[in-house]
Parts: sequence; C-alpha cells; structure tokens
Amino acid sequence: MEKKVYVYDSTLRDGAQAEGISFSVEDKLKIVSRLDRLGVNYIEAGNPGSNPKDLEFFSRVKQLNLENIKLTAFGSTRRVGINVEEDNNVQSILKADTDTVAIFGKSWGLHVKDILKTTLEENLNMIRDTIQFFKQKGKEVIFDAEHFFDGYKGDAAYAIETLQVAVEGGADSLVLCDTNGGCFPLEVYEITKDVCSKFDIPIGIHCHNDTGMAVANSIVAIEAGARQVQGTFNGYGERCGNANLCTIIPNLQIKMGMDCIPVDKMRNFTSAARFISELANVAHDERAPYVGNSSFAHKGGMHIDGVNKNPQTFEHINPELVGNERRFLMSEVAGRATILSRINELDPTLTKSSTQTQQIIDKLKELEHQGYQFEGAESSFELVIRKELGKYKSFFDLEHFKVIVNEPSSEEFSSSALIKVSVNSEEEVTAAEGDGPVNALDKALRKALERFYPQLQKMRLTDFKVRVLDSKTATAAKVRVLIESSDGEDVWNTIGVSTDIIEASWKALVDSIEYKLQKDSEK
Repeated sequence: MEKKVYVYDSTLRDGAQAEGISFSVEDKLKIVSRLDRLGVNYIEAGNPGSNPKDLEFFSRVKQLNLENIKLTAFGSTRRVGINVEEDNNVQSILKADTDTVAIFGKSWGLHVKDILKTTLEENLNMIRDTIQFFKQKGKEVIFDAEHFFDGYKGDAAYAIETLQVAVEGGADSLVLCDTNGGCFPLEVYEITKDVCSKFDIPIGIHCHNDTGMAVANSIVAIEAGARQVQGTFNGYGERCGNANLCTIIPNLQIKMGMDCIPVDKMRNFTSAARFISELANVAHDERAPYVGNSSFAHKGGMHIDGVNKNPQTFEHINPELVGNERRFLMSEVAGRATILSRINELDPTLTKSSTQTQQIIDKLKELEHQGYQFEGAESSFELVIRKELGKYKSFFDLEHFKVIVNEPSSEEFSSSALIKVSVNSEEEVTAAEGDGPVNALDKALRKALERFYPQLQKMRLTDFKVRVLDSKTATAAKVRVLIESSDGEDVWNTIGVSTDIIEASWKALVDSIEYKLQKDSEK
C-alpha cells in the first residue's frame, strides 16, 4: 500500500467561510508561508472569481519564495449554456496564474436540477469542458466532485459518470466531497473503495463535520485507497466546520505510518495550529487532540503518578512528537509528586525531603488559603517556585498607576490608565485608553515596557476571567482573576487574587509579562 498522502489545506478558502472568521490579505500571506515551512503539499488559497481580496492575494503571493506548497486557485465549472472561454469565473481562475487549479462540479442530480436548473447531460459537458480548458493551459487540475456521496447514494451511476467525464477532460485527481457532512464512516469507506477500484488516477477526500464525523470519514477514506486528504487547520469551515487537519495529519502519520509532512516538521505542528488561531482571531480549542493545551494535561493523582513512572500509561503518544508538552495540573487531587515534578523542571537536584521543597509546598498552601488556585495558572505557579528557589529575575518595577473609568461611557474607549515603571533605574511614563479598566491597564503596561522589551509587541491578552470567591461579603468579596496570554507561538495562564478587582488584574498582568520575559531570556 502506498504510504504517501497528499495534504490539501483549505483554511484560507473553506476555513474563511466559517462564522466569525475573515482573513486579511496579510493574514493569508503569513499563513501560506507558515504552512509552506510545515511541508503541506497543496494550499487552496481562495476563489479569485468571488472577491477582489483574493485577486490581490494571488498577485502578491508570487513575491513569496514558496518551497513546498502547490498554490491552488479554486472555482466552479463554467456556467450553464455558455462557452467556457466566455465564463468570467473561469477567466478569473486563469488570472490567478497558479500551476494548479481546483474545479468543483455537481455530482448530485438533485443539485443539477434544482440549483443549476439544467439537464444532467449539460452538467457533464460543463465538467468536461472546464477541465479540458485548464489542461490545455498547462494546469494541474483537481476535480472536486461536490456532494459526491449524496449523489452516489441517490444515483450511483450518474455520480460515477461525473468522475468519468472529468477524467476524459484530463483531470489529474478526483476528490470525493461529503459537502453536507451527513455521511457515516462505513458509507464513506465502501463508496470510496468502489471509486478507487474504477479509476487509476489519485482519489481525494473532502469532508465536512455536520455529524461530527469529518475526521473519521477522512481516515477511513484513506484506508479505502484515497491518497489526497482535504481539510482545514483547527477544523475551521462553514456550519460545523471542515475535517480538522490538526487531528488528521498526526493520526495518519504517527498512528498509521503514512507520509504526510516531513517528520522533522511535526515538532512545529502545535505552534502552527496556534499561529493560525491567532490570525483567525479565534480562541484556540484547548481540548483539541494533539494541539490543545489540555491534550497532555494530567490532573488526577493516580494518572500523574502513572505518567511519572511510565508516560505510556496515560498518554497515547509522546507530546513532543507534535510540538506539544506534558502538563501536570496543580489541584487538590494532584498530590505531592506533581509539585515536585514542577520543581524539578527548574532544579532537578531537589527531592521530596529537601527543605526547599517543603518551603514551596508551604508557600503553595498559604497562597491557596488566600484564594489562589493554580490548576489553570501554571505560569504563575512557576514564578512562585522561581522566587522560592532564588531563580526569579524582576524585569521591571512599578512606581505607580492610575486608572480612570468614564461613566456613563459614550466614547469608543470607556477607560484610561496612566502608569510609571522603571527598568534598571530608567523610568518610563505612559498612558493608554482601553475598553474597560483592565484593557487600558494592559495596554499602558505593555506600552511602557516595549521600549525596553520590543518582543512584547507580539504579546496580547487572549482571555480574561473573574470569579468571586466569597459572595456573602458582597462588594467586599475577594476575587480571583485568570488571564490567558499569547505571543502567537505559545500560550500561558496567570492569576491574581485581591478584594480589589483592579489589583487582582494587575497581579495577573504582571505575572503574564514577567513569565514571557523570563522565558525569552532563557532562549
């Protein structure tokens, strides 16, 4: 069995159709470069006939020195009743000037009759004519058989005929699309196997996730003989999304021994997924297999003890294979061994009986009594350990800050913050406006420090949570603030506790920046 599977990414076309996602041209260029470095084979970068932004992208992308990716322009077959040369969409695809084009056409009679409002025969002509036109222009042509599985279940002979005329037109590969996302794995397996037995050119699979089966359907299609897999990073896509390449690629490569991307690139996999989440301006799915922050996070004491003794007991792969990392969550069920494992990351010589170990445990208990809870704020806990071990470096000192809230708010920014910090005895005073006091404080602090630490320009606050610890004391209650931050590569969580929500937020903000600077200083 051939081991090579060609990865076809549609994040910038199908993924951009997801609710709440809109990539700028700059975003697209950055994602293309990142996926090229990762070793993805094809990237479907847009439909040049649908909007001016995609036309601009195809013009500018030529300036990139892409090494691995086959850039692909996407579009439909010619329209009903006109010559292919006269079709504006076809001409737009041609203007994109890519070596590879993906042409989609109808394989379901229902769509031909009810959507295209034409005959089954004319639909076949549209497929053949369009593919033949692009082959005559010297293009590699991928035919996407839209709604293929529904079409096959309705009229298998006609669905197969749409593939046959695509081959007659010169198609280099055929992609079977579960466009409605309603098929189940056994259906996909049997139908794909039948198609693979009838054609000698490569077969691909394109699944949507409307039944939660997109990844499973893609995997079984490969088992049935397909050798191109289409999907999007992080599963972005219309309705419930597309097949998630962040799950499919590791499953195929690590679990099934298939060749998807270069082995040495797999260690960049998690960071690439997070990078795309950042550009999409969508919170990364922390429970996603392989690339989520919780993918290799252990909380229960028995689980942690097992992983410490033998990681295979509770981990299906080594997280380093996909560029992720093992995490032991600080909680009431974690146990002493968990705390020691975190300590040993900074000082491997300490043991359970070491005086410093006990001091850290005592400090942890003291902080928990104050309301700190480090399960979701491991970065703050690392800073606690560093301080107790004398491995903590302060990168700046706060002189003072002032936050002003404008109420009632009728302006774009409801709050402003003034802050004065010193770095190596050099003072900096800045101010910033924000959508709320914490946002203003966050902006002012990073603005004050960016002159000394330019890398903070890439950092941003991605999540902010507040929990009241004792509601019985009403407005005098102590609050716990959890902040998630990211620099586009990594994500980390910090915590602050106080009866003053601004002070609690400040503590979490300071920890977030200190953690980032500490890690950067050790690279």
